[in-house]
Amino acid sequence: MILTDDKTQIVNNVNSTISLEFDSLEESQLVYKSVINEVKTSPDYRSKLNLAIKDNFIHITIDSQDMTSFRASINSIIKWIKLSLEIINLTKF
Repeated sequence: MILTDDKTQIVNNVNSTISLEFDSLEESQLVYKSVINEVKTSPDYRSKLNLAIKDNFIHITIDSQDMTSFRASINSIIKWIKLSLEIINLTKF
């Protein structure tokens, strides 16, 4: 919902599902296992994260009360996934 007056817009309830495709089933499983505990233990006062895995895809669902908490959730999940991929790549050598 967007509430407006002359100069202000307030956005409430921001929801999104993002699907990430990985190179292999193994890679998607490793990333999923690496970040699922972070997702489960992250504070959920204003934003809830959910992960699902199917084949070589990870599906991220974000339900937020506002844009600020939505952005924070996006930043967190990207940071966790990026770190997981960096560690996976380090172990390939």
